[in-house]
Amino acid sequence: MPWTLPVRPSRRSLLAGAAGAAGAALLTGCTGDGAASGADTGVPLERRMREGAVRDSARLLERYDATAAAHPGLSERLAPLRAAVAAHATALAFAEPAGGGRSPSASASAPAPAPSGASAAARDAVAPQPAEALSALADAERSLSQARTIALAGAPGELARMLASVAACGAVHAYLLTSNSGAAS
Repeated sequence: MPWTLPVRPSRRSLLAGAAGAAGAALLTGCTGDGAASGADTGVPLERRMREGAVRDSARLLERYDATAAAHPGLSERLAPLRAAVAAHATALAFAEPAGGGRSPSASASAPAPAPSGASAAARDAVAPQPAEALSALADAERSLSQARTIALAGAPGELARMLASVAACGAVHAYLLTSNSGAAS
């Protein structure tokens, strides 16, 4: 039976996500001196946040690749989720514009390891049972989603909107990875 997406998330999951976003906004603090933390690095905040988000996405892609390599039977199920994570990395990346300065661009190329690019160490870290491997991958998606939700409170406008979308997508991925429809046998 082919795996299909649920029609829509439950009201409980939407309320939990909204509560999490509100809580993250309340938990972020001020530096007290009016300066943004890390402002003395000379690198603009948005650029640092984007580069960190791309690195996080690249690590998540490695986990997808390692899971697919360790459990080839899961490859078809993981492929659309992995593709979305790669698209997120691309959307979050900075591109070098023609003028020489750096600016965000949705058409930027981001590191997206090839599906066979999982390192030996990453493959060894994958749980031996497919269901456990999916659960671990869901935990990684959930953790990154929560981190991005917290980070969006300090992000500049457009980046905050993008982080919110990517965090929501990660939460959906975690749900899909742990749902019974299409579950590994």
